[in-house]
Amino acid sequence: MSISWTAYGPHVSVLDSPERGGYPYANSLLVRGSAESVLIDPSRGLLDAPPATDLTLVSHGHEDHMVALDRYASPVHCHRQDLPIVHDPSLLAQATGAPPETLDDITAMVVDEFEVSGRPDAVAFESGSTFDLGGCQITVVFLPGHTRGHCGFLIEPDGFFFTGDIDLTGFGPFYGGLDSNLEDFEASLHACREVDARWYGTAHQKGVIEGATDFRERLDAYAGAISRREAQLMDFLTEPRTLEEIVAHRIVYRPHVTGPHVDPVERRTAALHLERLLASGAVSVNDERYLAR
Repeated sequence: MSISWTAYGPHVSVLDSPERGGYPYANSLLVRGSAESVLIDPSRGLLDAPPATDLTLVSHGHEDHMVALDRYASPVHCHRQDLPIVHDPSLLAQATGAPPETLDDITAMVVDEFEVSGRPDAVAFESGSTFDLGGCQITVVFLPGHTRGHCGFLIEPDGFFFTGDIDLTGFGPFYGGLDSNLEDFEASLHACREVDARWYGTAHQKGVIEGATDFRERLDAYAGAISRREAQLMDFLTEPRTLEEIVAHRIVYRPHVTGPHVDPVERRTAALHLERLLASGAVSVNDERYLAR
């Protein structure tokens, strides 16, 4: 597979990834300063020709953002909350919440399709950490919710903000892992709105959006999936329902989507919404059955 990059400003290039970075691919970034170069999120499109850089940054500990880390001689950094998975990718399967009998299949998929390997030497960065490359600087922007340690990166002076898996896709926000949090994700969406940049780069499909106005409109549409899921759940709870009935009903995936990840994601997503609805009094629970009030 031939590899090409598109430049945005004097320092930032985005991988021309197959299907614009649609999963299982992702949009990697290459940032070059006068002193050092950095790769952000090594993805499947780089398997055949990983670029030589001085440092590798990982936005979060998911397989499509940390492909073949063992092929990179440069040091690896990620947020401390996701560092355990970068150290030991076998933890990826556990983070899905999948039942024990499917964990081996998920781990095999990660190894076979993404060639993910651990980097026990990876070290942590924190929110606000900076990397000076000479003539340009990368600042870590903490955006949890998708995972505990999910981060974006603001690259100056180019005015490029990489939002990672706050990816603006029609699927909507993904907060269906055991390490996901709905309120944190909503706070991160708000934090993204406050960042003024020239370009906004996403990890999947939508690619690079130019201008804050367009980005914020797309961000609001993307965030709307959260309220739509909650409204769909409330409609379903006009009669008492168990959690397993809610899982089978689906508020995340369409009925034709199959795989070992589907039920765990539906269960975790529903549980996070139910927790909020119970706290607000919008839903009651009796004998493990949930009912809209």
